[in-house]
Amino acid sequence: MTTATLDSEVTSTGIPNGKLGTWLFLASEIMLFATIFTTYIVLRMGAPSWPVGWEVLNVPLATLNTFVLISSSVTIVLAHAMAAEGENEFLFRFFMCVTVFLAFAFLGIKTLEYSAKFQHGHYPSTSIFYAVYFTATGLHALHVIVGIIWNVGITLMSYGQWKDPKFAGRVEYAGLYWHFVDIVWIFLFPALYLL
Repeated sequence: MTTATLDSEVTSTGIPNGKLGTWLFLASEIMLFATIFTTYIVLRMGAPSWPVGWEVLNVPLATLNTFVLISSSVTIVLAHAMAAEGENEFLFRFFMCVTVFLAFAFLGIKTLEYSAKFQHGHYPSTSIFYAVYFTATGLHALHVIVGIIWNVGITLMSYGQWKDPKFAGRVEYAGLYWHFVDIVWIFLFPALYLL
């Protein structure tokens, strides 16, 4: 096996290099968010009082955002299916564009939620609860932005690399990251909004 191994080839680890690199990156991201969740638990357990999420946060908007992100997971899976088949570039780009649109919708809804909090005088410095809320959701929003950049990049790459055998793997790696972003939200939503 040459040193210039294709992403689509199995390496000595039994996993393509691109997939292994993506999983290692996601492992570091899991540690980052595990630290955020651990900090949340420690602060909540040690606080003499803690607000109930549904009383101080906008649960309907957060529920809508959950639906938006789950929908975007479906569209990126459909995009990967198109790339793996290598037959319908138009549908691939359509599903990727819908994924990016839904990501922007998520950020737009989150902006509405943040704006309402700021108008009511709630900032990260207001309380430990709001410090945790803004830190966790802000870090997640930053990851959504990274996902948008990655997915737009993959969509643009399709114009020159559609027939490249490694392209479907690259779409899969972007999809793995996007599913991670969605899963983090699925944990954040009940922890902050429903408990």
